[in-house]
Parts: sequence; C-alpha cells; structure tokens
Amino acid sequence: MSSSATGNSQNKPIIMLIVDTLMDETLQKAIENDKAPAFQFFMEKGQYFPDLVSPFPTMSVTVDTSLLTGTYPDQHNLPGLVWFDKQENRLINYGSSFQECRKLGIHQTLEDAFFNMNNKHINQDVETIHETLWEQELESTSINALVFRGNTNHYYKFPLLVKWFARMNDNLAVKASEGFTYGRFSKYIPSNQNQHFWQRFGFNNTFSTQELLHLIERDKVSPFTIVYLPDLDKWIHKHGRMYTKGIEKVDHQLQNVLNSFDSWEEALEKYTWILLGDNGQAWIDSDKQKALVDLRNMFNDYKIMKLNKGVMPEDQIILGVNERMTFIYTLDSKNLPVSDFVPYLEKDERIDMIAWKNSDWIEIRSGTQKGKLKFRPDGDYKDDYDQEWSIEGDPALLDIDLGDKHIKYGEYPDTLARIASCLNSHEGDYLIASVKPGYEFIGEGSPTHVGGASHGGLHRQDSLIPMIVTGTDSSPEYLRMIDLKKWILSMLVKQ
Repeated sequence: MSSSATGNSQNKPIIMLIVDTLMDETLQKAIENDKAPAFQFFMEKGQYFPDLVSPFPTMSVTVDTSLLTGTYPDQHNLPGLVWFDKQENRLINYGSSFQECRKLGIHQTLEDAFFNMNNKHINQDVETIHETLWEQELESTSINALVFRGNTNHYYKFPLLVKWFARMNDNLAVKASEGFTYGRFSKYIPSNQNQHFWQRFGFNNTFSTQELLHLIERDKVSPFTIVYLPDLDKWIHKHGRMYTKGIEKVDHQLQNVLNSFDSWEEALEKYTWILLGDNGQAWIDSDKQKALVDLRNMFNDYKIMKLNKGVMPEDQIILGVNERMTFIYTLDSKNLPVSDFVPYLEKDERIDMIAWKNSDWIEIRSGTQKGKLKFRPDGDYKDDYDQEWSIEGDPALLDIDLGDKHIKYGEYPDTLARIASCLNSHEGDYLIASVKPGYEFIGEGSPTHVGGASHGGLHRQDSLIPMIVTGTDSSPEYLRMIDLKKWILSMLVKQ
C-alpha cells in the first residue's frame, strides 16, 4: 500500500496516546497542583471521560488486544500476561518478571512476546483496527504498542548480544501495521539514543514520543497512529497510586509533542487526539506478610508445576499468576475438578472473587463474605450495556444491585461480562480468582509490589481508566475499552 492511501480519510488523522496506568484520581491531583499543563490543555479543549472500563484480567496485553479488536478475551483469545496453553502443554509468559522468564526460558519468552503473541495467539477470526483500515486502503501506525497485528511483514533488527544470548531469529517476519516501531528492534529514527539496555531497549516514553515527533515534523502521520507510553506503569508500581510526579514526567513528554507545532492550538487543528490509560492499579499493603497471597502455600497438598521443569507426569496444578488475578489449572479434571480448589481459596479473606464454569452456569464464591452466586448469559436481568443475564443467589458477592430487574454494578465494573469472557478466553480446565485492593497473588518467581501498587484484578481500582478526546463531539456507544474500535473506525472510514 502506498502512502497516498492516507488521503482516503474524510476526517483528521487520529493520534491515540496510551499512557500505561493513567488514572483519573492521580491525573486530577496533578492538574489541581498545576503540574500537568499539557493534560489540562487537552481536557479543557475536548471531552473527558473518567471511567472507561478495561477488560479482565487488567493486564496490558489483554487490554490492548481488546482495544484493537473491539472484543473481550472470549473472542480474541489472549487471556493474560501469563496463561497455560493446553495445545502446546506449556505456560505462556510474555514478560512478568526476569526470574519467571529465566526459569521458563529466555528464548521462549522473547519468542512469545516478539512473534507468537501477535502472529499466533490472538484469534485469527477477529480483526484488529490495523487490519480493518488496511482493507479500507488507509494506513495505520503502531509506536511501541505491545499488540500491533496488521497485514504488513516486518523484520526485527536484533543486537548481536540478543541474537547470541537469546538465540533470536531476525529472518522471521511479524505481522504489524504498515508503520511500525517496536523499541530499538524496529524504528524510524536510526540515531534515536533512548534505546540502550538500561533504557529498556527503547521501550520508554522518550523513545516513543521522539518516534511520533519524527512523523509529525515530516508530515507523515497516518490516518490512525497509536503511541504507547510505558513508563508511568513502573513508577506507580513502585511508588503507589498517587505518585503525581509520574504524571508530571509524562506531561513533559506531551509538552514536547505540543511544542513541535507553531502553537498548541495548531496541534488540535491538524489532528484528533485520544489520550487514555490501559488499566489502573490498586494499592498494595506495605506489610509483606499481609500483602502477598502465596498460592504455593495455599495448595501445598498438591503437586504444582515447576517453571523450570514444565509439565511433568506427576503434576496436578498449574498457576498462571497475573499479579492481582490468577488462573489455577487442573491437569486431571476427572479426579481433581477445579471446584476442589474453592474451599482453599474461600478461607482467605483477602480473596474477593472466585469463579469457575459449572455446566452452563458460572459459579461465584468469595473469601470476603459467605454466600453463593451463579449467573449465565440470557435471562430476565439487563445491565447498562444492554446485556441480559440469568442470576441466582446472593448478588452482594459481586456488589451488584438487582432492583427492578436492572443490574447496577458497584466495585466491579461490567463484572458479569468480564468474568464470563475470562472463563471462556482459552482452552483448559481452570478457575479464576481476584484479590481485594491491598493484596496480590504470588507463585514461583512472581513480581511483587509491596508498599506500591499492582493490577490484574477485577476491582474498580484496577479497572477504570480516564480518556481525553479532542477534535470530535462523538463518543463511544458505551464507555468500555471494547467499544473504542467501532467508534474510532466511524471517524476514519466512509460509511
């Protein structure tokens, strides 16, 4: 496709900036303290939506796939950062921690993250924004986004150290958007300095914004460009939810982008801007003993798969820990059904949601309160997203109000659809669980964030993110990540 295809758009090009772990409360505090003038400018000139709902689990790879495909995990099939692939009989990990990845194998982890996630693991029957725009002969660009599947073959340029140490093959193509930046491994600016090992090989805010500025200054911005700014996530993980200095640092990058125009107003005249987070983070207790829910201790009656050994004949359980959420798989569903795990989890009052499939129903239990709840699609109850459900039992387990047959969600946004999609996201016999704010799960080698913040969970602290939109009065049908694709395409594709 030639660059002339960009002329097919009837509207202004869209630049979407995904600020990892951007949260309303933190953003508002920074603006209140006059520390975020660029964010404030965008907000005053456009629309502000404080409570956009992310999919579950609230991990970036799952969230970004939902954004690009307009579907929950039951359709796009990318369940989380860590999950068990029944077909390949192995645990997939796209990079939760160096310790876990080292035990699973550095080569395999990098191969999954660089190639398999986009080429193989995302369901081929769903279409990304990049693929839809390609069919409409409209160019799109992805800058440092973790999920980027498109129709164009790209080849990474791995440094010699990476090729030697991790045995990475740079003759293997990855399918991506036509314009494509992925750290130092695929970039526009040959001399971009922010790409060294200690700078995460270019996966940082400065690198991302410099790549965007390269396109803006040369007037080569695609009709749709997505730019991923990853740094706030690690700062919030370390310092906690209200680390406003992180917002200040991101704002300086936004100012650099706006300052590349003759005026900040010109930036709004030339482009439609969408600024949003991907997931929130919940606070984590500073007491290590309280904060960490150790699943190995909880299930020490069973044989848990060791990361460095893979699945062995004697193994009974596999743990797929996604920070504040976990998959727990049984390897012998006949003699060890996942319902056998429930009593262990119910004993821990830090665990607020336990769910598994039971025939056509989804069963819910909790460690925070007694009672039973079950639900399934279709029925007499309808929620704010026009989804219909059958519900039996105590709705308080999921903080749901069922007045007048209308479902009102509380601490767990769009919780029925999100739980159902998670339990139907991939093959296997598994149970899922989530913990209250203040806590996170650990298994073998899991990252921990004691005294900071973490995500993955079902709670609103993990799940709600803000979005700023300039250049259009339109908005998504519903304020959920899965509703953005249809809305974005409506602004770019002639109806």
